[in-house]
Amino acid sequence: MPALLSGLAGAVALNVLHETVRRLRPEDAPRMDVLGMRGLRKLLAKADAPQPDEDTAYGLTVLGDVVSNGLYYSLVGAGDGALVRGVVLGVAAGIGGVMLPGPMGLGEAPSNRTPQTKAMTVAWYTVGGIVAGLVAQRFGKQQA
Repeated sequence: MPALLSGLAGAVALNVLHETVRRLRPEDAPRMDVLGMRGLRKLLAKADAPQPDEDTAYGLTVLGDVVSNGLYYSLVGAGDGALVRGVVLGVAAGIGGVMLPGPMGLGEAPSNRTPQTKAMTVAWYTVGGIVAGLVAQRFGKQQA
């Protein structure tokens, strides 16, 4: 349970950061929400399922981001080394967020349009990993 809670904390931190910065810096902020909606629409099209309206697609994407990133960050675990694992997982997710959308057919611009966008993408996922690691460390100290 501590691993899931620390993962959720990292995912929430990541999403809050993404949403805040995209409103403050629309010209170069990462738009992982756009990538998520493209992915959702692509999956629904392959399943011959109806396409949701924009607000519903956005809500489903945010929910999917929190759940999937929460599960990913839960790999941080607890105890010794949690912070280091969080940093490593965060950097890996950020690099994936820059490198993978193009080959996946989701477009490159949302996470890759400027050097600042690329740097922010990696940084935000790293922050999520750090938050997950810090929360996991805290749980580890409480159980000791």
